[in-house]
Amino acid sequence: MNYITKRSAMLTMILSVGLMLSAMAQSGLTPTDVAKIKSVGSVYLSQDGNTAAYTLSVPADPMKENKPASSHLYLLDVGSGESHPFITGRSVSGIAFRPNYNSITYLDRQEGDDTRSIYEISLNGGEAQKLYSFKTNISGYEWAPDGNHIIFRATQPRETSPSPLPYTPEIYEENLSETKAYIQNVAMPGHMPHHIDIDGHVTAATWSPDQTKMALAVAPSPLVDDFYMAQKVYVMDHKTREIISEVDHEGKLGAFKWSPNGDKIAMIAGADINDPIDGRLKIVDPETGSTQILQKNLKGKFEQVEWVDNNTLHYLVSKGVWSEFGTIKSDGKQMKAILPTGGPILSSFASAANGTVVFDANTPQHPDEVYLMKKGEKSPTRVTNSNPWLDDKELGKQEAISYTTKDGMEIEGLLIYPVNYEQGIRYPTVTVVHGGPEAHYSNGWLTAYSMTGQMGAADGFAVFYPNYRGSTGRGLEFAMSSQGDLAGAEFDDIVEGVDYLIEQGITDKDKVGVTGGSYGGYATAWMSTRYSDRFAAGVMSVGISNNLSKWGTSDIPEELFHVHARKRIWDDYMGYLERSPIYHVDNAKTPLLIMHGKEDTRVDPGQSYELYRHIKTRTDTPVRLVLYPGEGHGNRNATARYDFSLRMMRWFNQYLKGTETQRPDSELEIEAVSIDN
Repeated sequence: MNYITKRSAMLTMILSVGLMLSAMAQSGLTPTDVAKIKSVGSVYLSQDGNTAAYTLSVPADPMKENKPASSHLYLLDVGSGESHPFITGRSVSGIAFRPNYNSITYLDRQEGDDTRSIYEISLNGGEAQKLYSFKTNISGYEWAPDGNHIIFRATQPRETSPSPLPYTPEIYEENLSETKAYIQNVAMPGHMPHHIDIDGHVTAATWSPDQTKMALAVAPSPLVDDFYMAQKVYVMDHKTREIISEVDHEGKLGAFKWSPNGDKIAMIAGADINDPIDGRLKIVDPETGSTQILQKNLKGKFEQVEWVDNNTLHYLVSKGVWSEFGTIKSDGKQMKAILPTGGPILSSFASAANGTVVFDANTPQHPDEVYLMKKGEKSPTRVTNSNPWLDDKELGKQEAISYTTKDGMEIEGLLIYPVNYEQGIRYPTVTVVHGGPEAHYSNGWLTAYSMTGQMGAADGFAVFYPNYRGSTGRGLEFAMSSQGDLAGAEFDDIVEGVDYLIEQGITDKDKVGVTGGSYGGYATAWMSTRYSDRFAAGVMSVGISNNLSKWGTSDIPEELFHVHARKRIWDDYMGYLERSPIYHVDNAKTPLLIMHGKEDTRVDPGQSYELYRHIKTRTDTPVRLVLYPGEGHGNRNATARYDFSLRMMRWFNQYLKGTETQRPDSELEIEAVSIDN
């Protein structure tokens, strides 16, 4: 059989039959539905507050092309609340309203371009014009207040000599291209950009409001570990290029924003080198670099801040499974909620001087959409509906829950009930474990290609999302409470959450599944080995199975040490091994589906190979390893995501609801459908 015949036969097979489990979910959400969900990405607001912009993530049709979702640009008239497509059919990034100009700029690489460049388009419409290009791809830029100068970041051009050999090997972690910062006046044709001479890899750069200074975040190298753990912030004079101060900071670093008069910088960062997240608010004196942490004992996580005036900021905070929006004084003494917890989950916001605020927000009923709140209004109004067909879908009820562990720790979580839930009936339950562990689930939209969510509810599952200790959103102490205890109390919290659902009469104790990616994949592997007697099915994604080999193959070993393990592996080899799922494989009776991107650098695919080989060699337990070529730490492309969803749901349906003891067939039975976006 030749290649074309083989390929045609494969396509015929893939498109031939309807997926059996989807029959139960006709009125609920199916993997096919999830594959076509659009969601709002980022929101922006013009200086006068009259025009908002937002990006819309539009997935590709997995039946036609395996590629990432594209990011389209929409404009929204604040007065009427009506939006319209502005740039579609291509993926754009780096959106900005150009100061003092009636235009929007963005990053794009169009046909004929050698590099990713800055484009500009009038708010009145018309053709986009290339505004500025560089020798290499522009990775980010910011407008100066005059609307003519930009500070942009791009990799430093490198000259390489051609090799006389027909093959060139890759030198690991050497000869990496650093990103540098440059200043350019785009209003002067032919003007040469000024390189900002500073050692290291520039990750962010921003202007002071009077354009006399700049603040730059710099890592020692382009390595991911340096980005996470070793970034420094410098304040520099615009004209002399002399460093005025180095900000007193160590550890995780987020965004930083100048106050309107330039005498302060608000910075979201870690409290110290051991803080697992950039979730604390610090105020920086740009002249000295000294910092003051505000609300250090806040039982939450700062997600975003924007200046309202010289002494006041808008803030967005995660608190438990909720979000809160309000104002805080720059001395930290007054913190006032405008939108308290209990409403939509706010992902990000943009505000203008006229009091208008635009939000990117989601709820248990829909993924991210645009919400608008004008001055004087007490709550935001949803103004977009990117998936109107969702309104006709029957969704399972979702609610926040909490339980107390045996050692007295209060743990929060979320529960999605099966569609048509009946009290008194015990249901098969899928436990979805977040990664990180420095992350958390909020009481919003909880369904994605790798998160069973409403797909599970439609198939008759209860779906449980535990925010185990070490999760974010509950303050510094809680986020650090799992450190130095890999797979210990943090994962016991998950098991106790399942026990709570059993005690409540919701969960069938013999039909509990578990899934998660990255650290959630680690938890899945742990539950499928160490706690295998408690879990009847597992779906592990890009997960950890051997902490010893993981250290030597991951791109973030220092991050692992500082904010998770808190000790080096060579100081306790046996301890690390005992906290590895492969150590407990002799217990493994949980049928386990393992899925991994072949190009993953965060958790090497070898972690999945190891667990697969141990289970297959040492037990008779059903196990399958699915590898995704071209994918990294999680799937980005449409077909790979769709394939993941189908395999995950089929695995849970077979082992939590079916009676067969053998693995599902290695080939998928997929209904020939078209996903219209």
